[in-house]
Amino acid sequence: MTNSSNDSSFFEKAGQWLSHSITLRLFVIGILILIMLIPVGMIESLIRERQYRQTEAQNEVSEKWGYPQTVGGLVLSVPYTVYSKVTRDNGQEEMMTSTAYYHILPESLNIGGDLVTEKRNRGIFETIVYSSELELTGQFNLEPDQRYNTSGLRWEEATVSLGITDLRSIQESVSVNWEGQSKSFNPGLPTQDVFQSGISVPMAVEWEESATTLDIPFSVDLSLRGSDYIRFVPLGKTTTVEMRSGWNSPSFDGAFLPQDREVNTDGFNANWKVLNLNRPYPQEFKGSVHGISESAFGVTLLLPVDHYQKSTRAAKYAVLFITLTFVVFFFIQIMGRVRIHPVQYILVGFALCMFYTLLISISEHLLFGWAYLIAAGSIVSLVSFYAHGTFKSTRLTGVLAAIMTLLYGFIFTIIQLQDLALLVGSIGLFLALAVIMYITRKIDWYNSATFTQKRKPPVIE
Repeated sequence: MTNSSNDSSFFEKAGQWLSHSITLRLFVIGILILIMLIPVGMIESLIRERQYRQTEAQNEVSEKWGYPQTVGGLVLSVPYTVYSKVTRDNGQEEMMTSTAYYHILPESLNIGGDLVTEKRNRGIFETIVYSSELELTGQFNLEPDQRYNTSGLRWEEATVSLGITDLRSIQESVSVNWEGQSKSFNPGLPTQDVFQSGISVPMAVEWEESATTLDIPFSVDLSLRGSDYIRFVPLGKTTTVEMRSGWNSPSFDGAFLPQDREVNTDGFNANWKVLNLNRPYPQEFKGSVHGISESAFGVTLLLPVDHYQKSTRAAKYAVLFITLTFVVFFFIQIMGRVRIHPVQYILVGFALCMFYTLLISISEHLLFGWAYLIAAGSIVSLVSFYAHGTFKSTRLTGVLAAIMTLLYGFIFTIIQLQDLALLVGSIGLFLALAVIMYITRKIDWYNSATFTQKRKPPVIE
């Protein structure tokens, strides 16, 4: 009988310890938070998948309308013959000839134009496209040294090239006014030393024996469609660009920022000025040089709201939100003498994860702010309704709902901020920790049962 009594006493003590041990409860909550990382990871994968679908839809629109465009100024390319010795298998040397190009960039290049933008939809996804009317003007200044510094230059076979990344988006025939004469461009390039894609026109250069310089003015009108962004290559010794558009969400990027820009609700107006000293390649060169494509600059047309980016930022705080909510449940459990089963923690955790799927799906159809309000309101209502059945107290349920509302508002504030997000987030977490430390300052963690007995039971309403 003594052994049976001792065994019974042991199991009773073990059961009492399991029921009241704060350490065990915290350990279980920690395991549950780790389990919640699985649905959080699935949510982040879902956001990436939706972003990929959006990119696919934008690419489909761009494929039919026009891809992002990079426009290069005019380049004068003069062919010449290169001689080289080749040793055959039999050991005999043979002289081979090939054609190379001497490239001359314009003294001045001026680009002006207007972008007419519009939104296109592919299913529920939205993208921005544009039609542009560009005017390229400038002048080549050829010196006598350029006539003789490379032997064998075939000036009568010279070619003028214009770089355009997506030729399918050219809307009208393109011609160049060259010394007062108009000549139409042909597709393709004589060489890819400068541009990978573009149009060209044969343009024989005639020298007069007595000429000291040869100044050749030019102008080109270009109607071009594209999407996402438009950029320009500063090939002139002095390059100026002026762009106007009714789109009020531009992002100026590339190698150079505009000297002057004005952005308002009616659109933007931007002006660039780039000198040849600002770029890594010279005004004239043989073959290809490094840095031409890297020197491009321009403007990207941003969509005003990227809800996937904001959803991603919100999802990064999912573990923090779940942890803080579980902490609230934990303190209600130990301070309010409420028994909460681990399964109830899991159900609440899944409800918190459902917030992000609601946010993603609703934001695809409504503005992000309204989507966030609807999703947060739905989850706060659901968790509060469930908690009321557990707590049996309207007061405790109200406290939980208020804390969750405060947390959702805090997360929304952070994801709306850019430069101050880290500062506001750090201050908010510091205040949350300070509140927790203040509330728990009198808890006897070694004897939680004694502490809870000293507290009055919650008023059941």
